[in-house]
Amino acid sequence: MVFENIRNLREDHDDTQETLARYLHVMQTTYSKYELGKINVPIDILIKIADFYDVSLDYLVGRSKRKK
Repeated sequence: MVFENIRNLREDHDDTQETLARYLHVMQTTYSKYELGKINVPIDILIKIADFYDVSLDYLVGRSKRKK
């Protein structure tokens, strides 16, 4: 669920994986693995993604359908 939400947010905002990877200070390949669900997204990265897109952590992890 998390990986789908972060991918959908990125695509909805027309951002590239490289853009997010640079913002998060991770390799693009690492960010790609987050979106594919191959590796778990660390909480500090989830917080940064939530801040970047101005959404709640509950939304990112699928506990709420409300973005705020």
